This record gives sequence, structure tokens and C-alpha cells, in this order.
Amino acid sequence: MDHRLRIREYLKRNIGQSMADDEDIFSTGLVNSLFALQLVDFIQNEFKVTVDNEDLDLDNFLSVDAMDSFVTRKLGSVAA
Repeated sequence: MDHRLRIREYLKRNIGQSMADDEDIFSTGLVNSLFALQLVDFIQNEFKVTVDNEDLDLDNFLSVDAMDSFVTRKLGSVAA
């Protein structure tokens, strides 16, 4: 299963609706600070990457597209 699909499924399961891949999940009002922490935890556990302090930038978690790019970058840096 690809990154985007896994992220989409997590969001749908936890916020109760589907979102476009480029939709800002924070602007919907459906995501709060507690969910943001849960989202970081999901990314770390699901994709086996470490989210470092410098990675805690809203731009990395703004949308499915942003999270997919972030995971791809992190996995690429692990493989290198």
C-alpha cells in the first residue's frame, strides 16, 4: 500500500471524512493540537521514520501531499 493511501485512510478513520490530497487539513477545523500529535505518532509508527524537532513544521503535515513528500524524504535519507 502506498504512503498516500495509508495517510488518507488514517485521516478518514480519525476525522470522519475524506479529503483532497492537497487540502489543508488544519484549515478545515477538524484537526486540533492533540490530533496533530497523534498524526506525528502515526507517521513515525506507520512508516518507521523519526520525526525530529526540526521536522515539526506545519508545512510537513499540512495535507496528504505534504505528508507523502515528508515520508518520502525521510525514507530516502534513511536509505542513503
